[in-house]
Amino acid sequence: MKEEKKTVRTALAAVLVALSASLCCITPVLALISGVSGMAASFSWLEPLRPYMAFVTFTVLGIAWYGKLRPKKADVACACEEDQPGKEPFLQSKKFLAIVTVFALTMLAFPYYAHIFYPEQQTAELSAAPDIQQVNLKITGMTCTGCAEHIQYEVKKVPGVAEASASYEEGKATVKYDARLTTPEDIIAAINSTGYKAQMDMNIVNH
Repeated sequence: MKEEKKTVRTALAAVLVALSASLCCITPVLALISGVSGMAASFSWLEPLRPYMAFVTFTVLGIAWYGKLRPKKADVACACEEDQPGKEPFLQSKKFLAIVTVFALTMLAFPYYAHIFYPEQQTAELSAAPDIQQVNLKITGMTCTGCAEHIQYEVKKVPGVAEASASYEEGKATVKYDARLTTPEDIIAAINSTGYKAQMDMNIVNH
């Protein structure tokens, strides 16, 4: 019984570590859904720890499955200790451990599909604007494609923005906008309001 309870605790620990590893990318989505954009970058400091947390998650899950699948020792037990077929608690079952494993792996993979939670947006028509300019920004705090999607989503809400493209790998964003309707300062303010930090990367160029 003690071994079974240990397996449950180990499985739950794996879920906790997996969730912690993905908080840096889950938080921007939660910020989008809740409308509290300022919390988007709250857990970006966890990004450098993601590889280690992923390793811990796989290790803990491996231990849990080993404890569940390894052959039980043949103990001489009295009748009161004999297992009763069909009476195994759900939290100590292989089914529960399988659910935990799928959930933990889904959380670990969250950064790779976080972008699907961001809706398509309409932006200003380039052809209709005579004074289109481009600003290139350097951004800190992005940790995955979900972060980049969140920044693009917020920037495209700024009146006059025609195009917005962000890359978390490069830590940069490029924005095309109608200079009659907005300014680089407005765009930077929109990004900074999410918790990420933006600054001019190079001069504005006309297009």
